[in-house]
Amino acid sequence: MSDATEIRWPEHYHPRNTAVLVRNEIDIAAAPEIVWAWLIRAQRWPAWYVNSANVRFVDGAPPDLALATHFKWKTFGVDIDSIVQEFIPNERIAWNGKSFGVDVYHAWLIVKTPSGCKVITEGSRRGFMSRLSALVFPKRMWKFHQIWLEGLRNNSTKGIPR
Repeated sequence: MSDATEIRWPEHYHPRNTAVLVRNEIDIAAAPEIVWAWLIRAQRWPAWYVNSANVRFVDGAPPDLALATHFKWKTFGVDIDSIVQEFIPNERIAWNGKSFGVDVYHAWLIVKTPSGCKVITEGSRRGFMSRLSALVFPKRMWKFHQIWLEGLRNNSTKGIPR
């Protein structure tokens, strides 16, 4: 069993096999269950995460993500086709994302702490567009993942999403 703060990478997306890897984390003064509720309510992301748009379910039951949910959305100006690959309620969620020249894996961990929880997110990217983007905008993915975490923190301290 791996450590609770480690990503369980599928071999294809393991950092040794990818062009780009970013890691962000934040402490949130809210219970893991509340943070989880905001994170899996994907259709609400555009209301509080500026780098997401047009979230729609292809296969699965909205409004919340679940294991094997197939959803499409826009991020970093690119239309992405994603499927939830890992789903352990209140602890872990990860999805892949594919588009022309882009192949990503985005994993989230929620670790209970005495004051609430720590949220860790890591993303790995493959493909020629991922490499090009990393050269032209080297800190862009890290910056927007941090914005996402801060929005998650700000909303989670308000309670469960409605």
